[in-house]
Formats: sequence, structure tokens, C-alpha cells
Amino acid sequence: MLTGEIRSQVDAVWNAFWTGGISNPLEVIEQITYLLFLKRLDDLQTLEENRAARLKQPLEKRIFPKGKDRDGKGVAYEEMRWSRFSQLGAPAKMFEIVADHAFPFMRGLGGEESTYAKHMADARFTIPTPALLVKVVDLIGKLPMEQRDTKGDIYEYMLGKIATAGQNGQFRTPRHIIQLMVELMAPGLKDVICDPACGSAGFLVAASEYLRTHHPEVLRDAKLKKHFHQKAFHGFDFDSTMLRIGSMNMLLHGIESPDIVYRDSLAQDHAGEVEKYSLVLANPPFAGSLDHDTVAKDLQEIVKTKKTELLFLALFLRLLENGGRAAVIVPDGVLFGSSNAHKQLRRILVEDQKLDGVISLPGGVFKPYAGVSTAILLFTKTNSGGTDHVWFYDCQADGWSLDDKRSPLLDEKKLGVDARLSGDEHAKNNLPDILKRWGERDGKERKRTRTEQSFCVPKADIAAQGYDLSLNRYREVVHAEVVHRSPREILAGLAQLEGTIQAEMKQLEQLLQ
Repeated sequence: MLTGEIRSQVDAVWNAFWTGGISNPLEVIEQITYLLFLKRLDDLQTLEENRAARLKQPLEKRIFPKGKDRDGKGVAYEEMRWSRFSQLGAPAKMFEIVADHAFPFMRGLGGEESTYAKHMADARFTIPTPALLVKVVDLIGKLPMEQRDTKGDIYEYMLGKIATAGQNGQFRTPRHIIQLMVELMAPGLKDVICDPACGSAGFLVAASEYLRTHHPEVLRDAKLKKHFHQKAFHGFDFDSTMLRIGSMNMLLHGIESPDIVYRDSLAQDHAGEVEKYSLVLANPPFAGSLDHDTVAKDLQEIVKTKKTELLFLALFLRLLENGGRAAVIVPDGVLFGSSNAHKQLRRILVEDQKLDGVISLPGGVFKPYAGVSTAILLFTKTNSGGTDHVWFYDCQADGWSLDDKRSPLLDEKKLGVDARLSGDEHAKNNLPDILKRWGERDGKERKRTRTEQSFCVPKADIAAQGYDLSLNRYREVVHAEVVHRSPREILAGLAQLEGTIQAEMKQLEQLLQ
């Protein structure tokens, strides 16, 4: 949890860029990412030096070599370390070292095995003046980046500024919606998790935090720890900037070597990725259309369409292993679209796989960037059917206003999935109730009527409706009974009411005497 003081420090870093002439929020976070990476490199070498001194052994791995760059004629590599250049009193000298030496050195690390180094290979330094660099380096140096939780929260707070600035908001799914989806899927110790449109890696970060919290043994057992750091998390994106940002997000949340790679998920063949993952968490881009010629042939074998939202669903089925699970966000059109491709995919989910649930989200969840209505699809890949009942939930509130401001409706402790709410507060935040009822979908939920906020629908009913998955198709509405009375009956009722009021007034007068 970030304190107000830390938020103010982060705001100061952000404002320094804006007043210094960098107004694109994505460029701001990118430049901050580069500087944090340079700081991280220095921290890693310092740790190695301390270990070597403690054990009285030579360094096993030196990030910053001895000597100077550019064949011995440039700046000493030691001068490129954050702990050195951040202490320089001369702005012009610091600017020269960072821009002309440290950044080229960082790009040269692209040949290393580190995921982060690979994505930094084409980094561009765009801080325009020595004065701005000195100010930003000083401010970043004051941020408390020692603890994993704190530095992860700081970076998440910065990422939130991309959204609030109103640009590139498509890269950021609301954090509480991500948390809900991760909690619904409850990742396990041996899960291999994939987000094929990872952006800033929010789903992967949330899954890693879930494992740390619910399965702390993941970092105590050597085999589980290796799996956690090297094999558990996989993300694809075709935006190199977002790959850098997503990689840094994972790094600052304590993941040593996630598989965050450049990949056009819908265009490339998936020969090496088929049935490789046990869990997919995603909010893929939708409302787009691709040419048939650019769509991977193996996806066209599942469904003939150009619509990205349908192609991503086909992709998820392709990537998941048998028994693998998915929680993914789709636009409402996927639930009731009438094209052959829409119907075919829904039939596949219901008849060939195991469709577990459909959660209808409020229309304003993604405002101010999009007002499109969306839903969360929850399914398991079986290739042999298994759908018995499908659980539906009508989420009407997520804890935030559904207008463009998206202001919190409750205190901070009452927001999110883990909040303990009173009956009145439930109307402002349905997320804890969603998680509770999801756990009862094979028990108590089966007995609910279709007039309630959640209910189950047998597969046969869904098939009879042409595999329509929109909640309103199955909801039953209770109509209030309208009683018609004659004028005489109405007047008699008013007279009786008047008599009752007069009697009560007399009793009140007697009490006052």
C-alpha cells in the first residue's frame, strides 16, 4: 500500500517530465523504465560485490566490466553505474555519461539471456536537457525501491498514470478486474500461465502475487522456485515499448526471468505454442478486423472470421493444454452475435469444451476509453465436452462510478475482491460476492431462481437458444401486480386512512396533556 508521501514523490517525478517538455505519458514511463533498469543493473552488481566480499571470493559475474568503453578511449564502465553518476555534481557531465555511454552500454546487453536486456536493446534516450535528467535521477533516488511490494506498487501507480492521462489506456485493464479474474482461476504451483496480449503484464503480475500470497512454499522449494521464476509466466505483444514496460513491471514485482516476447499472436503460426499452457488470463484487443491473408492458418481451421475478438478465442483454445483453464474478457457481441463464426465458437465452447461461467460486467468498466459492454468468459479446455450448467452473474457495480471520472464509491479498504462489505455496500461493489458465489456454483447456486443476480442455466436450455450466452436471454423478470380499484373503493380507503390518522392524533394529544 502506497502512502500519500510516496504518491507525492512519484507525482513529482511525473511532473518533472511534463514541465521538462515530455508530455506523452507512454514516453514518460518508458524513460523512467530505462533509468530504473540502469539502477537495477547497479544494484545487481552491488549485491554480487557484497557476496564476494563476504565469502572472500572473486566476483562470479561482473555486469560493469573493468576498464573503459570504446576500446579504452571512452568513459570507465564504473562511471556508468547509477551509484556513481547520480552523485555527480555537474549536470552536463551526468548527461554525457548517461546519454552517450550508459545507454549504448545498456543496449549492448541485448545479447544477454535476460528478458529485460533483450527488450532494452532498442532503447532510445529522449530526456532533452541535463537539468531535467539531474532532477529526475534525484527524485527516483529518493523513492523507497528496496522492498519488492513497494517498488511494484510504485510502478503500478506510474502505469495508472498512463490511463488517467487519457492516452494508451487500452494497455491497462483495471487492476481490481484483473485481481477478480486471477482469484476466480486460483493459479496453482505448477501452472504455466499465458497472456497472449500482455501489454504491461498486469495479469501475469497479479498471478505472481496470488502465488506468493496463497502458496508461499513456491519460493521455499528449489524446484518450485525455479518454475516460478523461469517457466510459469509467458506474455506476448507486438509493441516493443509495451514489452519493455511489461518486463520491467515483472522485474519490479520480483520475477527474475519471465518469458515476455515479441509475437503477433494472431498472425504467426503457433506450432511451438500449441497446448503449452495450463492457464490463460487475457483482455485482448477487440473491435478490430484483419485480412484473411494475415491470419494464422491454424486459427482459421477453428473459425473462419476476420474479427479479432473471435480469433483470440480460437487462439486461447489453441494455446491451452487439455484441462487448461481460461478467464478472458470479451465484448458482449461475442455472446449473442448472429454470424456463423459467432455461433460456431459459442457452440464449440458449450459442446466441445466446458463452459463454466459468464460474468456480465457494467458498461462503464473501461471508461473513459470505451463504453462498450463486456463480459468475462470462464472455460476449461477438454476437447470432449463437459458443460453441464453454465453459471451467470450480473455484475452491476465494481466499486467505482461508471462515468468517465471512475471515482471510488467506497473507502479504499472496501474496494476490490477481498473487501468485507455490509448489505448496503454490496450494491456498490459486487466483486466479493462474485468470488463467493463462484465457489458455490456447483452447490447453492444451482438452486437460485433466474430472477436473482446469479443463477445457473442447463446446457440443454442454452443449446435450445442457439448457444446465445447473453444473461438477459435467460433472466426471468418479476412484474409487479397492478391492482385496479373503482373510484368508490379508493374513496373508502382514503376515508379509512383519515379515520386512522385522527385516532392517532387524539392519542398523541392525550399523551401530551
